[in-house]
Amino acid sequence: MQGLLRKYGKEAKAGYATGMLKNIFGIPTGLRHYCLTTMLCALCATGTLDAAPEISIPRPIQEQEEDSVKVSLVTFYPGSEPHNIWGHSEIRVKQGPIDLYFNYGVFDFQAPAFMWRFMLGETDYICAPVPRAYATIGMEERRMVEQELNLSQDRAIAVRDFLWNNAQPENRTYRYKFLSDNCSTRPRDIIEMATGESLQYPAMGDTAVTYRDILAHYCRNYAWEKFGIDLVLGWDVDTALDQRATMFIPMLLMDAVAGATITTDSVSVPLVKATTIPIDKSTEGNVRPPTPWYISPLAFALLVLALALLVSGRDWRHRDVSKWFDTLLFTTGGLAGCLLFFLICFSTHEATSPNINILWLNPLLLLLAILPWFRKTRQAARWLHALNALIVALLMLAWPWQPQVGNIAFFPLMATLVMRSLTNVFLLSQPTRGPTPSKKVRN
Repeated sequence: MQGLLRKYGKEAKAGYATGMLKNIFGIPTGLRHYCLTTMLCALCATGTLDAAPEISIPRPIQEQEEDSVKVSLVTFYPGSEPHNIWGHSEIRVKQGPIDLYFNYGVFDFQAPAFMWRFMLGETDYICAPVPRAYATIGMEERRMVEQELNLSQDRAIAVRDFLWNNAQPENRTYRYKFLSDNCSTRPRDIIEMATGESLQYPAMGDTAVTYRDILAHYCRNYAWEKFGIDLVLGWDVDTALDQRATMFIPMLLMDAVAGATITTDSVSVPLVKATTIPIDKSTEGNVRPPTPWYISPLAFALLVLALALLVSGRDWRHRDVSKWFDTLLFTTGGLAGCLLFFLICFSTHEATSPNINILWLNPLLLLLAILPWFRKTRQAARWLHALNALIVALLMLAWPWQPQVGNIAFFPLMATLVMRSLTNVFLLSQPTRGPTPSKKVRN
């Protein structure tokens, strides 16, 4: 344990984002390199990012009856970076000199082929205990709420022993699922295990919510992250949730636990014995201001559409196609389509399949970027452009009646694809290329 403390202390002095551990959305930093962040922000909920240390956990003090076991749910509110906008949950176990925060959001970023395995959905996370002295390093600007659970000693000991056993090297690894099995749902499951059928959550409101609704709420200031979520997550996230499923978000788990009751000796009592706020910050979390409109996805999409209108106008005047523009446009769309195709067909990540966006962003767009450059393939390019324009136009018209919710920025981009495909359909068929010659006036 001393070695572990020295390691964490050294990392904290080195300036790591959260001292001992970084929040998992340091993964989606990819969408700070945008393409990667887009997917990873969508595919992760909350957790931590660091090489998982080998931890020697002190065995529980079972022989000292005077040291009662206290179990608490600890919730960290959203942070100011894309990787921690979802908040974070841990379980604190205190008994005598033992005071550990069990964190289910840790993984080994240095593991072989980590990024490839992450793309495939092989996200192996671990349960790791964090010493009390290091539990809040890097979290100083985020509200922290601790809810001590009203558990009998035998139930509290059962939780302690389960966590101690679960954190052992041979047991600590599990397959992380960003919606159904994460650092918030694991504490929920452990609480339900400890309380059994006597646990009763408060009644859920009448308004039905979906995963996308909840994710959108926490992305309300982060337009690009919301765009990425809407792009890579299919219609499975648009189905109404029951109350238990909403607890994949730490703050919603905290609220449910706050209103829950358990039955003890035929008497209903609150699940939460005491609530403390070790870090008293904003109840909105430490979030950044909203993305300015002029650098939002919608502004970018409208800019692309306006540029396409100008280029298309030029093309019609000159009776020629700006192949350089189409190459850039359809290459970008085709690469995005390759990402969606991979997530739909090969990845085991949740909710990435089925995804209606594959109809307007797909790998076949790469052919539309290449074929018009060669005279012999222009006829094939015309047919592919006609098919693309038809499919995307029908998708735009039918969107209100299909099950998947879209991002408003999608529609200017789809309109751009339709416009450029139609331009190619008509101008690639011209027998002569170039501007129309002016007629000579005869004397």
